[in-house]
Amino acid sequence: MQSSKAPAPMEVEIAPREQKSEGALPAKPKFEPLKAHEMSDGRVQFRKVSVPPHRYTPLKKAWMEIYTPVYEQMKIDIRMNLKARKVELKTRSDTPDISNLQKCADFVHAFMLGFDVIDAIALLRLDELYVESFEIKDVKTLRGEHLSRAIGRLSGKGGKTKFAIENATKTRIVIADTKIHILGSFQNIKVARDSLCSLILGSPAGKVYSKLRQVTARMAERF
Repeated sequence: MQSSKAPAPMEVEIAPREQKSEGALPAKPKFEPLKAHEMSDGRVQFRKVSVPPHRYTPLKKAWMEIYTPVYEQMKIDIRMNLKARKVELKTRSDTPDISNLQKCADFVHAFMLGFDVIDAIALLRLDELYVESFEIKDVKTLRGEHLSRAIGRLSGKGGKTKFAIENATKTRIVIADTKIHILGSFQNIKVARDSLCSLILGSPAGKVYSKLRQVTARMAERF
């Protein structure tokens, strides 16, 4: 008899517990997303980009084209420190995303390397773009006239070769003396870099064009 009565109180106790636990569940909390200045405990984040002497005048001319998207769209404070010759960037209380600061720093840095504002501004809008730099001596040690001829092969007559590589690979290329800067996506930069390296090593432009057409055709099929 004791065994038959034992389960009854257990059943009576379990049911109310389940009801209480269901009824006592608190409402799911709703938190507003943290702002940029709150993520860093209220500390302002800074970036500084040095201005090379040869880019000082172009920066003055294109200042409003750089300032407007950075300040109004990305919500990042930007100013030119004339004494230190650096562009200074910092987050604001209304900055929507902390990553905007690094994007703006990359955008300004790309302009300093020699890219046009209209090309560099893509760094603010697309996450998969970046800039890769290398020197001619990284590919092959050249001196004197050999170096001059290599630079000439990279550009081509009137910049024809450079423009052909840019259009085929959807990249932008800056040839600054012996340094080469490429702006684009990872895969496209690789194709452009391979073509430029072939030219530095002495391949004729016609051979590079034909190889470039084959590679870009394969890329078009893949995507």
